[in-house]
Amino acid sequence: MTDGRDTGLAVVATTREVLAHPGLHETLLAPWEQQRIARIRIPERRRDVVAARLLLRLCVARHTGLALGASAPAQLCPGCGRAGHGRPYLPCRPGLGLSMSHADGLVAAAVGPGAVGIDVEPSTRRPGPPGVLSRLLPESDLREAAAAPDPGPALLRLWVRTEAVLKAGQDGLHVLTWSDPERAATAAVAAAAPMTVRQVRA
Repeated sequence: MTDGRDTGLAVVATTREVLAHPGLHETLLAPWEQQRIARIRIPERRRDVVAARLLLRLCVARHTGLALGASAPAQLCPGCGRAGHGRPYLPCRPGLGLSMSHADGLVAAAVGPGAVGIDVEPSTRRPGPPGVLSRLLPESDLREAAAAPDPGPALLRLWVRTEAVLKAGQDGLHVLTWSDPERAATAAVAAAAPMTVRQVRA
């Protein structure tokens, strides 16, 4: 795929799938990424962060045609102006949106023209207590989700949709929400352009 196309790419995988991918290895990560990751004390979380960053590189390479080594995102925080955190971007493709997510053995990444945000959660997870949800999510959406025959999955779909939009940093985007039964995952991607959901492959 090339970034001249008007669609984006979203991928959900398990951490294990990404780390077992023959083209992906931790040495692809930049020194600043490796330093940040080395400070993560929980091994499972560290593996998730590594896998999410590698999956994002794979998505960038597949979407743009760049080599994996040339698909490294940068990060810049608009709040403090410091590099190394904040929304990822590709310096050589300023119009390309990038996003990644990780949660308990699951990872997701997305790339596409314009704003992009992605979120993934285990399908068994349930968002926080009603008091927390009411501060973070629109009341009308909460009422609709709570009225579903099984409110738990409906609230989770609402949660990942909201997180994806927040990560994209823009309203009025296309939002796609889906379940991946094989990986027991629920995911959403918000993007300025339509997105294609693909599987990890060698």
